[in-house]
Amino acid sequence: MAGAKSKKQGTLSKLYLASYNLAQVFGWGYILYQIIQHYTTSSGSTLWDKTELPVIIFQDAAILEIVHAAIGLVPSSVAITVSQVFSRILIVNLVILATPYTYAAASPGLPMALIAWSITEIIRYSYYFINLVLGIVPYPLVWLRYTTFIVLYPLGVTGELLCLYAATNYASANPDSWSYVLPNKWNFTFSYLYFLIFAMLAYIPGFPPLYLHMFAQRRKILTPSATTKKTH
Repeated sequence: MAGAKSKKQGTLSKLYLASYNLAQVFGWGYILYQIIQHYTTSSGSTLWDKTELPVIIFQDAAILEIVHAAIGLVPSSVAITVSQVFSRILIVNLVILATPYTYAAASPGLPMALIAWSITEIIRYSYYFINLVLGIVPYPLVWLRYTTFIVLYPLGVTGELLCLYAATNYASANPDSWSYVLPNKWNFTFSYLYFLIFAMLAYIPGFPPLYLHMFAQRRKILTPSATTKKTH
């Protein structure tokens, strides 16, 4: 009975993860379509007008990946997952949505970030989905999964930093916005401007280890023989 129950739970977990990854493929595919349409057709709407709702939905849904890692549903590192997911959650909710359109949403960093995110996520979630369903991933998709980050990751980070910089311009001009100043009954102060500056500075120690980790993963997956020789 215990074995049957465990097998059923495993099947349900696999079905859930496959559904989640497939939904993300379609979600980010739709976002990329809207980006392409925005730059290839003439319309009065802005890029953020076209992509705001799906970006909020599908980027915030990535919080579930932290839960997946934390409860052992996937073998990912919780710390690395938090590092990868949190920066984007911050950019969407605490930078773009927290400032007027003329700042972060109008920054050249927005299309850079969205293009990098959408292409990366289409490849990544497709990889996960096919691996769950078939148990094996076609080499071209494996290659894309562990190669495109070389360009897309720095592109996305640059876009995120530009959005953060645009938000600091807003925070500098509006020091009371989203800030909590003394005196108050909690004897606590929070500066939105300093928060944004801290977030930007956090990329300095945060980006290199994650980028190098991805290169290590690339060597491990694409050239396993070289990795084996190095360890002997």
